[in-house]
Amino acid sequence: MARGGVTEQAARTSFRDVFAVGEFRALWTAQLLSVVGDQLARVALTILVYSRTRSALLAAITFVVSIVPTFIGGVTLAWLADRYPRRRVMIVCDVVRCGLVLIMALPRVPLAALVALLFVVTLAGAPFVSARAAVFPDVLTGDKYVMGTAVTLTTYQFAQVLGFGVGGAVVGFFGVRTSLAVDAVTFAGSALILRAWVRPRPAPASAADGSGARPVSRLAGIAAGARLVFARPALCLPMLFGWLAAFYNAPEGVVTPLAAGLGGGALAVGVILAANALGETAGAIVFSRFVVPATRLRFMGPLAVGSCAVLLFFALRPGLFATLAILAASGLFACFQLVANAAFVTAAPQEQRSQAFGLAQGGMSLGQGAVMIAAGAAAQHVAPARVITVCGAVGTILALAIALAWSRYRGSQAGGGRHAGQGRRADPGSRGDQGNGADQGNTADQGGRTDQDREEDRGRQADVR
Repeated sequence: MARGGVTEQAARTSFRDVFAVGEFRALWTAQLLSVVGDQLARVALTILVYSRTRSALLAAITFVVSIVPTFIGGVTLAWLADRYPRRRVMIVCDVVRCGLVLIMALPRVPLAALVALLFVVTLAGAPFVSARAAVFPDVLTGDKYVMGTAVTLTTYQFAQVLGFGVGGAVVGFFGVRTSLAVDAVTFAGSALILRAWVRPRPAPASAADGSGARPVSRLAGIAAGARLVFARPALCLPMLFGWLAAFYNAPEGVVTPLAAGLGGGALAVGVILAANALGETAGAIVFSRFVVPATRLRFMGPLAVGSCAVLLFFALRPGLFATLAILAASGLFACFQLVANAAFVTAAPQEQRSQAFGLAQGGMSLGQGAVMIAAGAAAQHVAPARVITVCGAVGTILALAIALAWSRYRGSQAGGGRHAGQGRRADPGSRGDQGNGADQGNTADQGGRTDQDREEDRGRQADVR
């Protein structure tokens, strides 16, 4: 009965409910500013390096330097958001990035120094991302978290497209230095928004144990986070689902030769990239808004397989319109990432949530970069469509294995829960043992009146006495 009420409540959750939460609006706005600023800086420095050196290779290396630190920072710096208050970590990261970008905007800064500063700026963004991801379950409970994740992913894609699309025009019109100054302003604006509208919370680690005890070393803390993620199926399997993005995003690594082979130019490149992003946006909105949570969990495996399997149609050497349809369908199936993200973050212990998310995000970035580089290298010798087909086939096989493991895990949880009379709480690594577990989140989400109802009940009992 209670679970039915939760399902009905979840089905009624809307984007308006999510944006009614003030802290979420602040986090969402800060993200929009930061991502647009990041993309603007990448475009500006890539153009600057090419204009000074006339080397396409150095320009490409500059762009890669703005991405690689995401992996390094995710693995080595995400612990900061578990040791210190997460709001403070986000604000400090924004202030540090603002200062570094202002230095980059100064005249006569050597080219090598600019690239090094860009590396550090991107590195400083890793703790920010981990802290923001870890705060979301505290701000949004129950199905609002899934809806908020859909909004966040859609915004990220939109901000990336906006940053790349507008970035070239802004740099061309105002110049590189002015563009970097604008980037610094976006970081400052993000810090002010977080300072004004996000509630301060204690450091998760000290709040969890009450002693403020720390790991013996940073390396030991990183190792403990890795053991936590890989030892618990409730964390490991959703993370592996997330890493499948490396395979269904492989077409991005060969988009230029793919468009050329289809008889298109720069416009075709943009349209091909937009097709997948459009599919992901539509899938995230529909899946989060109109599909109830229990159904989402059941369909996570099949959708993951479909996101890669649909790329096998590239073996037929499709034309431009068929290519757009295939990529849009792949993006549509990729809506399973919403459920994988929610399952992962909810299952992670509150005091280690940032470390766990940093590892998952870093692995995803590394995987995507490696697959795209491999696909680009292969496309120099074979047709891009064949490369995409191979990536789709490998991704499909891995997705099937992960989906089967996930199905077995859920079956064992259901069987163990019936035997113990505790449902999903049978597994110490599942949501049930976490402070933001599924049962707690759903209870808190039943109309948002749980505490109020308890107060009224106590009042009625006092009247009876």
